[in-house]
Amino acid sequence: MIKEQQNNPLHGLKLEVLLTELVEFYGWEILSTALRFHCFKTNPSIDGSLKFLRKTEWARAKLEEFYLYRFKRMPKPDSEEYELAPRERGFAPGIVARDPMILTVESIELSQAKAASNFKAKTQQHDKVSHKREHGTDRKTNKTEPAYDPSNPWGKLK
Repeated sequence: MIKEQQNNPLHGLKLEVLLTELVEFYGWEILSTALRFHCFKTNPSIDGSLKFLRKTEWARAKLEEFYLYRFKRMPKPDSEEYELAPRERGFAPGIVARDPMILTVESIELSQAKAASNFKAKTQQHDKVSHKREHGTDRKTNKTEPAYDPSNPWGKLK
């Protein structure tokens, strides 16, 4: 039995057509800033970029995600579909693509800086928790917690 194709704007869309649409709408500079592909920045061309994208699966997936979620502005995938490649994801019937997101180099750089800041904050929070677990102290209060005793996992007094 043939599985019916799910609602996906990438179904039947050739990589060359996808890339051409993006370049015509955004231009090489915005694509280079957003996706950070060297072939988009240095001497960009459709043919050279296609050669790179056909050889590099992660780059093709990143470009397809950009196409789906910024250019077509489809809803973000849920946790189950996030694990699937963009071409394998489906959307509920009736969901249609919207107008492309308007992007500038400045807006992309601001978004990337915000994401980097959030990542740094999350990493620092993780480091604090790890330090507390490793050393048995809380950096803020400098209080020492009793070491974990595997023979007494609930910390009951004897």
